[in-house]
Amino acid sequence: MKQTSAGGVVYRRDGSGLQVVLISVKNGQAWCLPKGIVNKGETTEETAVREVREETGLTGRIIDALGEINYWYYIKGENIKCRKTVHFYLMEYVSGDTAEHDFEVDEAGWFSLEAALEKVSYRGDRTMLEKAVAKLQALNLSA
Repeated sequence: MKQTSAGGVVYRRDGSGLQVVLISVKNGQAWCLPKGIVNKGETTEETAVREVREETGLTGRIIDALGEINYWYYIKGENIKCRKTVHFYLMEYVSGDTAEHDFEVDEAGWFSLEAALEKVSYRGDRTMLEKAVAKLQALNLSA
């Protein structure tokens, strides 16, 4: 089985520098980037914006594509392995409040780039955060 998902690295600038959003899932056992399955008729960009809004309570504007990650996981109820591809986008924070996240998420919060890189649970998400940092530097947005 194959699945396609999309998500985003949402950033904003505050008094201490740049921050990004992470979500906590699995009863607080994992911190990751917001992402979700592409619905029929949706582009990966539309999915990324929708999933960020649902899982973080935030509206973001896509700045650029960051790339994709691929991994296998096991669907217990169906007893099958699934190959998942997740497309990620760099997104600028527009509006919203992390308290408005949906039921799938335990917590959503803003973190400094350094703290997010330390806190994130999955290697693929860490790779996307590193790409986001490089992209922000290339666009002169990290200063």
